[in-house]
Amino acid sequence: MKNIFLIFSIVILTFLTSCGSKKRTVSSSKQSKYVKAPEPEDAEKNENKDIKVEKVPMADDLIYNLKKRKPHLSQGTAAYIEEYNDIAIAEMLRYKIPASITLAQGILESNSGRSRLTVNANNHFGVKCHSSWEGDRIHHDDDARQECFRKYEHPLTSFRDHSLFLFERKRYAALFDLKLTNYKGWARGLKKAGYATDPKYPAKLIRLIEDYELYKYDAFNKKYSGGVTKVSKPKPKKPGTFVVVKKGDTLYSLAKRHKLTVDRLKWLNGLKSNELDIGQELFIEKQ
Repeated sequence: MKNIFLIFSIVILTFLTSCGSKKRTVSSSKQSKYVKAPEPEDAEKNENKDIKVEKVPMADDLIYNLKKRKPHLSQGTAAYIEEYNDIAIAEMLRYKIPASITLAQGILESNSGRSRLTVNANNHFGVKCHSSWEGDRIHHDDDARQECFRKYEHPLTSFRDHSLFLFERKRYAALFDLKLTNYKGWARGLKKAGYATDPKYPAKLIRLIEDYELYKYDAFNKKYSGGVTKVSKPKPKKPGTFVVVKKGDTLYSLAKRHKLTVDRLKWLNGLKSNELDIGQELFIEKQ
C-alpha cells in the first residue's frame, strides 16, 4: 500500500468529496452528494469496533515478497492488493469479515480495479442499488440489461458499504459464526446466501486467496503489529468534529489550523483529488 497513514475508526468515512493539498481556493460548484453509511444496529456484535489503523508495513511486505516469489502472477492484481490491503484489514478488525475474502471479492468483482463499475462508479464489489439505496447510481449490464448499481464518491466508501452490506443482512448472519481463518467456509457461504449467481464463485474466490496468499492478511486480526493497534473505546463525546468548508479554505489551511498534516486530513476524509467544495464537511480528529 502506498503510504496510507491512518484510518481513524473508519466510521468517519461518511462524508467524502474531492479536495486538494496545495494552497488553492475552493470552487463554488454545487456540493457533491454524500453517501452516508449507517452504523450497525447491534454494535456489540463487533468486538473490535474501536480500531485505529495506521500504516501497515508488514502487510505491504507480504505482497512485495509475493511478487518476488511468484513473478508469473498478474501484476495488475498484485497492485490492487497493494493498494487496498490495509483497508481490507481495517474492515476485518471492525466487522469480522476476513480480509482475504474482502480482497478476493474486490479483485473478482472489479477485475482488479479495471471494471467499468469500478472506474466510473468506485463500485468494487458489484453491489446493486436495491430499494433502500438513496445515493448516486450507474446502470450496467449484468444478469439483466442495464441493472442499477451503487455509485460511490470514493473507493473507501465502497469497501465500507460492502462490510455493512454483509453485516446488516440476516441472510449472511451464519457467516459471522465462522472463524476468520475459514476463508473456504466464507467463500461457499457467500454463494449459498445468494451473493452471486455464478456456481463457480466460491472456487474463484478460493483460488485467488490461495494463488495470492491472501489468507496471510487474516492473521492481522490477532497481530495488531506494524501499526495496526487495538485501542480503547472513545469517550461518550465526539472523538472529533466536522468543519464546513468556507470560501477561501484550502486543505493546507485547514490542516494547519487544526494541527494536522495535509496527508492525515486527506486520509481521515478519504480524499485524493485536488478540489474542495464550499459547504463540504470534513472530519477533524480530536487532538
